[in-house]
Amino acid sequence: MSGNAAELYKLINADPGKKQDLFRQALQNPKGAMDAICELGNKMNLPVTSKEVKEYLSSIEDLDTKQWLMKARGGL
Repeated sequence: MSGNAAELYKLINADPGKKQDLFRQALQNPKGAMDAICELGNKMNLPVTSKEVKEYLSSIEDLDTKQWLMKARGGL
């Protein structure tokens, strides 16, 4: 399912509104943001686990994502 994490990331990244909403949620409630990402994956028929999302996010070289991870690290 790790391929699902990559595909889901692409979809979220392509939707600035969704991306911003998740970023804001992660600042206030990191676990809630992770749950929202996993729920979104299920709705889009791209099921992922929080572990898969964490592993994928830590493997990419996107500066914005790295900053998001640093700010949201507590709940991830």
